[in-house]
Amino acid sequence: MGEWLDERLSEFVDLPGFLADGRFVYKTGVAVTGRDLYRPHTFVWFHRDLAEETIVPGAIHVVYRDDRIVVIDKPPFLSTIPRGRHVVQSVVVRLRAELDIPELSPLHRLDRVTSGLVVLATERRWRGAYQSMFQRREVAKTYGALAPLLSGLDLPVTVRNHLSTSRGRWQAQVLPDAPANAESLIELDSVIDDLGVYSLTPRTGRTHQLRMHMLGLGIPISDDPIYPVVRDIAIDDFTHPLQLLANGVRFTDPIDGKLRQFASVRTLPLRREDS
Repeated sequence: MGEWLDERLSEFVDLPGFLADGRFVYKTGVAVTGRDLYRPHTFVWFHRDLAEETIVPGAIHVVYRDDRIVVIDKPPFLSTIPRGRHVVQSVVVRLRAELDIPELSPLHRLDRVTSGLVVLATERRWRGAYQSMFQRREVAKTYGALAPLLSGLDLPVTVRNHLSTSRGRWQAQVLPDAPANAESLIELDSVIDDLGVYSLTPRTGRTHQLRMHMLGLGIPISDDPIYPVVRDIAIDDFTHPLQLLANGVRFTDPIDGKLRQFASVRTLPLRREDS
């Protein structure tokens, strides 16, 4: 087993140290030793050491909680799930510890830089029913965004196009000749300091859909680090949150049939100090 682990993992972990400390274990919990005979089709478990993470500022507000779901309002810059360099600093890891709900899992996601409402299931047994509801587009979601005013732009408007993402590219792309796969309703609600406060209602859920649709109208969302151009911003720079807020969620509960409706506790403009 020692030779097999060395061949596959020695460049990623301190293999002798992990073996000496009993950090490789079989599914029974028994520690792996380097002298164990290699057995094919055997699961071996271990946890890598996590890199130190900068604490993301801002509170995770619990908007609603019952036995089946938790609805939270997340600050900007906090990942929904553990990913890449953001593990401990994610909604799932922080809330599992804070709420003592070890099976807590999100039913949908928000971009790390987007703020607002996220719905989570408290246990695996509830996840399927609620997640299917999101997949069938039975959940009404609304967003608020701060963006420039554009003279001559006739609102409200429904934007439809085909959005595509590719591995290795930060920005999504519009494929003009492809059938529409993304649709958003864009409305102007009010004006703050010469910027528009827009209401955005996505009718599909493509990656970066709202950001792309606002950009396509000539009113990119304020403080967007990717659109219209990718900006080189340090991962621990929390000074300019994206002015996009998931501010409303409404659905019929698939378990008890009740109407569930939730609103964000945050308002635009988003600031670091009150995020």
